[in-house]
Amino acid sequence: MQIIRDISAIKPEPCVATIGFFDGVHAGHRYLIQQVKEIAAAKGLRSALVTFPVHPRKVMNAAYRPELLTTPKEKISLLADIGVDYCLMLDFTPDISQLTAREFMNRLLKERYQVKCLVIGYDHRFGHNRSEGFEDYVCYGKEIGIEVIRAQAYTSDIEIGTTRNIPVSSSLIRKLLHEGEVEIAARCLKYEYFLDGTVVGGYQVGRKIGFPTANLSVDDPDKLIPADGVYAVWVTFDGKTYMGMLNIGVRPTIDNGPNRTIEVNILHFHSNIYDKFIRLTFVKRTRPELKFSSIDELIVQLHKDAEETEAILLASKARSNQQEELRK
Repeated sequence: MQIIRDISAIKPEPCVATIGFFDGVHAGHRYLIQQVKEIAAAKGLRSALVTFPVHPRKVMNAAYRPELLTTPKEKISLLADIGVDYCLMLDFTPDISQLTAREFMNRLLKERYQVKCLVIGYDHRFGHNRSEGFEDYVCYGKEIGIEVIRAQAYTSDIEIGTTRNIPVSSSLIRKLLHEGEVEIAARCLKYEYFLDGTVVGGYQVGRKIGFPTANLSVDDPDKLIPADGVYAVWVTFDGKTYMGMLNIGVRPTIDNGPNRTIEVNILHFHSNIYDKFIRLTFVKRTRPELKFSSIDELIVQLHKDAEETEAILLASKARSNQQEELRK
């Protein structure tokens, strides 16, 4: 995938494109992008995504916190894996926010990015105040020479409670993560949610009770942190992956106050990893964060948590290996 930020340096070839922020690069995004690739192949054109390095709402309101599913770097990495030809990075500005849909299509899509065919997500709107819809885009496209195609909607197999075929969206995934439902979120994303960051010094209480932890400082302050609680996670650093028992929360048993921490106990690992860059990949939430009546009661629970975490991760690894064998 070729990332184009400055068309004065690199000008894209005529292409089929779609527009979006693509936060999370989830299953619905992937289905849309696959349609773009197929249409581009049929027309003998390049495939392209028009996206934004910064969330448009944050450009308009610096205080807005988007709670990102993916940082800009993570998003680009996931999009590259899908195999689209161009990622056209458009810096959203107040001036761009004032463009009508027709002006956006003509000035940016046609003149700047050489878009010959625009694929519109089933519920996507763009242009000033997002007041225009698909039929308007088709009309403008005929006037300026861009074919406009409505993408097929993604039908999921996700069930939540008694509701089936839940429409997948970034908003839904954020809601699931806020509820600790990382397994359902992974089905929506088509990968397990993860946090990247650096190990920093902590209070070292875990070390004193036999469960030393690595404290994560997340790289991007806008990245969404899942609900408080205990999770089974994979911990990756220096090219190796380890089993981890993660706690997100305020550690009420030791009266930590309002300070929320992200601490992982790496199972069967005892080395110092301060200042290491690590990735935490969420597999399952095992319980909410609880306040225990004593440190001894907490220690007993942590031993149970560690056993459960190891069982969950070993089973997850076995399933992954089995699926890998079936793909061969």
